[in-house]
Amino acid sequence: MASIKRFEDIQAWQAARDLTRATYTVSKREDFGRDFRLRGQIQGSAISVMSNIAEGFDARTDREFIRFLGYARRSATELQSQLYIALDQAYITPEEFRKIYEQAKKVKSLIGGFIRYLEGRKWT
Repeated sequence: MASIKRFEDIQAWQAARDLTRATYTVSKREDFGRDFRLRGQIQGSAISVMSNIAEGFDARTDREFIRFLGYARRSATELQSQLYIALDQAYITPEEFRKIYEQAKKVKSLIGGFIRYLEGRKWT
């Protein structure tokens, strides 16, 4: 694994940033914007993925970092669930749903791989 000196170097964080960007792109639309609760929830979930990866990076131990990565992964799952609501309300198209859902799936996979990597190291 390449040397990670900053949270921005973490592949999962980079993918989470892309996910957040895509989420904001669709949720800024006028129709979506009238549903303040869902808009705030879906944007908040995307923010939480990025933020928990970054916050975990600054943890004192790998165990603590893994805990934050778990929060990030669960936030990505929450986002996937919220995408169904956006689709059902016709705030997003089926293609937008598929694209963002798959981005969230990729982020979860990258987080899972990073967790496995950290678990394989001697606990610090």
